[in-house]
Amino acid sequence: MKQFILFDNDGVLVETELWYFRANEKAMKELGVTLELEYYLELMKHGGNWWELAQQRGVTLEEINRARERRSRYYQHYLRTEDIYIEGVEEVIRELSKDYRMGIVTTSRRVDFELIHHKKKLTRYMDFILCEEDYPRAKPHPDPYLKGLELFGAHTGEAIVVEDSQRGLTAAVRAGIDCVIVKNNFTASHDFSTATYRIDSLRDLGGLLLN
Repeated sequence: MKQFILFDNDGVLVETELWYFRANEKAMKELGVTLELEYYLELMKHGGNWWELAQQRGVTLEEINRARERRSRYYQHYLRTEDIYIEGVEEVIRELSKDYRMGIVTTSRRVDFELIHHKKKLTRYMDFILCEEDYPRAKPHPDPYLKGLELFGAHTGEAIVVEDSQRGLTAAVRAGIDCVIVKNNFTASHDFSTATYRIDSLRDLGGLLLN
């Protein structure tokens, strides 16, 4: 019987992944480097570093660091101006909160997470939020989800992870936690063969957990 739910954020609770790509694409273009979506998605599966493309073209580390800062500004602009909400998510979370304890485990920086959610009410249903500053190694390492279990004081069999990416799924599997993959067109090319369950919408999660 599951008692705890660990949610990924980007692509599960909000539609931000395309905008993060757009911000990186724009910053890379200013360095004279084209960041192809297919290449980006391939790296995203395993947590790769697309800035190495710039290094291979002779761009200095100092220039890359400045580009990263611009990327962050572009991304935050998109977060403020684009529609990142997924219809029905708040209703689902509110209903689940009646029967489960929940937390969010994200690879986002806390500053970006707070910008994403400053007008949303989802976080009030959560026991905790783990961002990239809160654990030693990011997904696909198991550290983020192991930290979530620790905060709940839960065993692996008592929890379930909700993800939309191969990198996040790998982190859950390595942590020994069952994982539900929510369909997301942005990550449709990822390999989800090790997922415990797959659902078309977050609305399907409640019924799945009752079975």
